[in-house]
Amino acid sequence: MRKNMTDKESGKVYKARPTRGAKQNDGRAKSTKSPDEAPDESSVREGQRIAKLLARAGVASRREIERMISDERIALNGVTVDHPSMLLKNLNGITVDGNPVAEPSPAKLFRFHKPSGYLTAERDPAGRKTIYDVLPKDMERIIPIGRLDLNTEGLLLMTTDGEFKREMELPKTGVERTYRARTFGDITQNQLEELYRGITVEGIHYGPIEANLERRTGRNQWIEMTLTEGKNREVRRVLEHLGLKVSRLIRTRYGPFLLDDLPKGEIEAVRRHDLVKFRKSLK
Repeated sequence: MRKNMTDKESGKVYKARPTRGAKQNDGRAKSTKSPDEAPDESSVREGQRIAKLLARAGVASRREIERMISDERIALNGVTVDHPSMLLKNLNGITVDGNPVAEPSPAKLFRFHKPSGYLTAERDPAGRKTIYDVLPKDMERIIPIGRLDLNTEGLLLMTTDGEFKREMELPKTGVERTYRARTFGDITQNQLEELYRGITVEGIHYGPIEANLERRTGRNQWIEMTLTEGKNREVRRVLEHLGLKVSRLIRTRYGPFLLDDLPKGEIEAVRRHDLVKFRKSLK
């Protein structure tokens, strides 16, 4: 069910409530500079790549912006931009499909409870439903951080900032994700603890996974798994390799942000303070 909410910072009306489900982050900031402060003077003098600036403004991901440039959809003062490495100090005079691009506002982050049966994509050539069929139609443009499979549900973080999305998806960032899997088959806690050493499945190596049996009824059990890599279908592939059948998979945590009791299909804004604190911990 959708309901209106107001972002006090932008004045835009869409679904949002004060953050619940942000837990204490013990990470210490290695820099006292806010991620949303202006770049230093040397950076401004040299400029930044247009693809990075447009991603930072939430136009699209860097890869998508490169495609848009190839399609001659981006221009500077009426002249088509022909390379994504063009350096700019700001977005003055930049248009996308003839529409001016505003300077980026501070990044925003949202917790979305993705239902099962929806693709984490903007559109699907096959006509399947996507998360954008669930999100409020009057929301500003937001993009997912990472993906959840079609039949995986739970916490999906979304942002207005393409550069923040890219930073979060880099393997070196190493942000923990926690999942709960309902499985059928025979497994012991000792077998699950072996996953902390890492495991190779069909030639793909997966790093340390912390896994624990939660409860069991006969040969059915819930297993909680925490990992940092988030490779494609990692949880399902590892559990299936152990001889288990996964009937339900829910992501419950991403970094300090929890799914908590957010209803399916609803979205909630993360408080600015929580976002800034989290980004500092990534430095």
